[in-house]
Parts: sequence; C-alpha cells; structure tokens
Amino acid sequence: MRAGQLVVATPQLGDPNFARTVVLLLQVNDDGALGVVLNRPTETEVAEVLPLWAPLAAAPPTVFAGGPVQPQAAICLGRGRPGYLTVPGFAQVDGLPDGALGTIDLDGSPDDLHRAVSEVRLFAGYAGWSAGQLEAEIGEGAWWVLDALPADAFAVQPELLWRQVLLRQGPPIAFAASYPADPKLN
Repeated sequence: MRAGQLVVATPQLGDPNFARTVVLLLQVNDDGALGVVLNRPTETEVAEVLPLWAPLAAAPPTVFAGGPVQPQAAICLGRGRPGYLTVPGFAQVDGLPDGALGTIDLDGSPDDLHRAVSEVRLFAGYAGWSAGQLEAEIGEGAWWVLDALPADAFAVQPELLWRQVLLRQGPPIAFAASYPADPKLN
C-alpha cells in the first residue's frame, strides 16, 4: 500500500463514514495513512466557500466530504498540466504519473496556478489511520487496495465511482459492484 493508490470499501464495511467509499491515499508512512474520500459530494458549492477558486472547480463544482477527520480543514487536489511539475503551491501525489495529480496550497492565488492546473477539487476533512490501523482493517476484509487512475479524483458522476472502480478490476472483485446496498432486500 502506498500513496497514489485507492482503498475501496468492501461491501462488508459497515461504518457509515466509509460505506461504499473510494479513498485516494495521499500519504502513507510509518505513522499511518491519510487520504480523501472521492465519492461524497456535498451540497455546498465551491463558490460559497472559496469564490476565487470556483472557476477552476471540476464538475460537479461542490465541496466533497473528504472524511471524518477535521471536517473544518480543507484539502484541495489539482489535475496538473504537463510541464508544470515544480510550480510553487502544487505538490505532486506520489505513485501517480508525473504531474497528473497534486495537492494545492489554498493560501496561494489561483491565478498563479491556473497555467499549471486544469481543474481542482476541494475536500472538507480527510480519512486518517494511525500506524497499523489501515493494514489491520485491510486484513479484516474491510478494504481493497487498488490502483488509482488520475481521473478518479475528478469523476463527473462521483456517486458511480465505487461501482466503476470495482468493475474495472475484473473478477472476482468486479462481482461486488452488483452487491445490493441492503442484502436483506435481495
């Protein structure tokens, strides 16, 4: 497991904070792991909270619930343009193609990053695990560790992302994409 990979909730994961979520890992080290939930858009428009960044907001241009940890904190991801790997305010996400995806320093000006970043997505909060915690949850069958595509962070229909990521894996994981939300109703 490394930064730039996805942890995708298995149907058995019952925690309502993470049921059917797709989490992009941004940092994995000896202290634990940190990521953002890619498929939980909120009703809050980016223009309401960060109007200067709204012109760069990817569709849907809403703030996403990045996870239950520090929901008042903001993490911004940007889709990098080729040739702009060393622009101040853009820190590449390891494990993905060069410049494909990075975190954005929201204290900077969007005008300074407009040439380097084609679009951004804003997350309120993040998902975090202490040392060994995520590995234990994976061992219990709560998560699949899967390769990410840079486009995953900018899904136009984020409510379909969990299913789409599972389907592209092929059997047996792809079978879980049809798993009912409530198996008792099946």
